[in-house]
Amino acid sequence: MNMYSLKVKDAQGNIVDMKDYQGKVLLIVNTATGCGFTPQYDGLQNLYDKYKNQGFEILDFPCNQFGNQAPGTEEEIVNFCKINFSTTFKQFSKVDVNGDKEDPLFTYLKSQKSGLMGSAIKWNFTKFLVDRNGRVIERYAPATAPEKIEDKIKELI
Repeated sequence: MNMYSLKVKDAQGNIVDMKDYQGKVLLIVNTATGCGFTPQYDGLQNLYDKYKNQGFEILDFPCNQFGNQAPGTEEEIVNFCKINFSTTFKQFSKVDVNGDKEDPLFTYLKSQKSGLMGSAIKWNFTKFLVDRNGRVIERYAPATAPEKIEDKIKELI
């Protein structure tokens, strides 16, 4: 199995083939609109604005598994992010990142890079940096600000 063999659903419910992202540097994030880390959307958008024309994409997967902090519908989440953070990067449908119903993409990402306390994702805004060949280069904890990832993104671009 590799990341490019997987399919995910976007915020509008359309099936997206991960192979569409082959050759791009990706930052894949499980997010929430009611989390203490939600202001990281500003940093994520800043990174996207700087590097989107150089083959960089942010893939935003809302997750309601941690403290019910992403309770809205996909449409409500997209609108919240656009209104409050002017987001323009791709948003996907809500997913589980742990457990019996976890999305296969996150199963794959976790199998490639464990966190400090094992493979389970501990909270919203865990970030996975993926190179142009689909290799998971780094996994970042929720408290890691997007700005702290910029140098690594520049290396991969």
